[in-house]
Amino acid sequence: MSRAAIRYAKAILDTAVASGNASKVNDDMLSIFQTITNNRELEHFLASPIITSEAKTNALKEIFTGVQSETNSLFRLLLENKRFEILALVAAQYNHQFDEMNGVEMAYVTTAVEMSSEVEAQVKAKIASISDKKVTLKNIIDPAILGGFILRIGDRQFNASVANRLQELKREFSN
Repeated sequence: MSRAAIRYAKAILDTAVASGNASKVNDDMLSIFQTITNNRELEHFLASPIITSEAKTNALKEIFTGVQSETNSLFRLLLENKRFEILALVAAQYNHQFDEMNGVEMAYVTTAVEMSSEVEAQVKAKIASISDKKVTLKNIIDPAILGGFILRIGDRQFNASVANRLQELKREFSN
């Protein structure tokens, strides 16, 4: 993560909190992040040294109409500093800092297939035992774990995957 993105996000968050607009700006940042990461052409457009900063600003104002004044301030700041290539990073960092400020932690749950309600209940029970914060679940699908789940919250990880259990058995038999 770029230190510049962290600083821009903090500045925008501070401004948004002061104006009581932090939640609406968070919605803007979610939209910006998803739009840029789901659109390679836009990502390349913003990173291109050939395209003028003014053209980038105009494009952003066309794409993101109706955003909060703090979000428009970010666009102006990136224009002044010629740093449009970090817009998606700033948006992601803003979301992270906003969640942190509100006591929300992101939990990443890796499963072999889409999470069933049964697995989701197991995961939520495990989360309740290790974290007292509000937790948002994000499901990552990785067939390599074969079954079960891997839960990661911050710097803690709980591995209840079939692949991990097989590795443990393999180590036991080889000793």
